[in-house]
Amino acid sequence: MAQVEATTERVIAANAETVFDALADYREVRSKVLPGHFSEYEVREGGDGEGTLVHWKLQATSKRVRDCLLEVTEPTDGRLVEKDRNSSMVTTWTVTPAGEGKSKTVVSTVWNGAGGIRGFFEKTFAPKGLGRIYDELLQNLAAEVEK
Repeated sequence: MAQVEATTERVIAANAETVFDALADYREVRSKVLPGHFSEYEVREGGDGEGTLVHWKLQATSKRVRDCLLEVTEPTDGRLVEKDRNSSMVTTWTVTPAGEGKSKTVVSTVWNGAGGIRGFFEKTFAPKGLGRIYDELLQNLAAEVEK
């Protein structure tokens, strides 16, 4: 089993604290900025960063749907980690200052991929597909916080 990783980043015209607070707001903001690949969104516990338990289904392709139940932690300032209880998938959001009134947001997802030929295709194509999904999410987030 090979580890698969998808990473996307965006500079957003809002300070790091504003962007991080928006990302950590699973009750209001997160549900607004998720693209159409996400469905059945539900906050089950918490709703603001550390201690949140959130559920969604992620349709990565027409045939591939992941049922995700994510525990959220904040291991350091500016970092949110979402660990899926249903798989090995871990998504880390890192928000850092990027000049006056700007911030850089990086989202990185890792998981244990399949073996063999299926694993080869997953490692080759899944990061690109997930990258496009997260590009759209970050675009929506930017539109939300740059208002």
